[in-house]
Amino acid sequence: MYTFDSKVRYSETDSEGKLTMASLINYFQDCSTFQSEELGVGVEYLRERQLVWVLSSWQIVVERYPELCEKVTVGTQPYDLKGFLGYRNFAMMDERGEYIAKANSLWSLLNTETGKPCPVPEIMFEKYPICPKLEMEYAPRKIAVPENGTDYEPIVVKKHHLDTNHHVNNQQFVGIAMDYLPEDFNIGQLRAEYKKQAFLDDVLYPYVTEAEGKVVVALRNEENAPYVIVEFTGRQKI
Repeated sequence: MYTFDSKVRYSETDSEGKLTMASLINYFQDCSTFQSEELGVGVEYLRERQLVWVLSSWQIVVERYPELCEKVTVGTQPYDLKGFLGYRNFAMMDERGEYIAKANSLWSLLNTETGKPCPVPEIMFEKYPICPKLEMEYAPRKIAVPENGTDYEPIVVKKHHLDTNHHVNNQQFVGIAMDYLPEDFNIGQLRAEYKKQAFLDDVLYPYVTEAEGKVVVALRNEENAPYVIVEFTGRQKI
């Protein structure tokens, strides 16, 4: 597993001084980016070849949220590459090596000119070490959107939502969805299914349902087709 060490920063914490889910996702994103850059198949390599890895789904399971200044190790490992898909685990560990959080993710390699899937090139099979899957309870990738939800005011995509690929970053989607969680909702598991890229000035229409300790947020276009569906499962605070 590729890893890097860090310390929880004040800017990454919530009102209780603990790491936020959004910051945890940023750690995971940074970790896979660091690995790809060190292997020579990072952002610039992909851009020169009109390629981009687009996240298709997240599953993040949190045991606890680390506190301000706590030392952590963040890790990632691809466990399969096939067709145009990449399967990747992530983890955050404490100083004792105990898991704070684990994640599973699915990525699609796209051609930026056509927007269509592209087979994973041979160099990536050579560069990325394929590791066994982390032990965790793997959830389905597809997320059902319950009926009888509530529609909220639309959100216009701004520049600060975008990443180097000029679309809404997956963490930004999650951050927007988190705004519709009830007060004091503690996220034990997050699942996100990314359906469609969103770009500058696109309009997101939030649709929210809540039942049995779960909140599902669908950020849709004006035809009710989702850009992303995010499912939050609550847990008791630790």
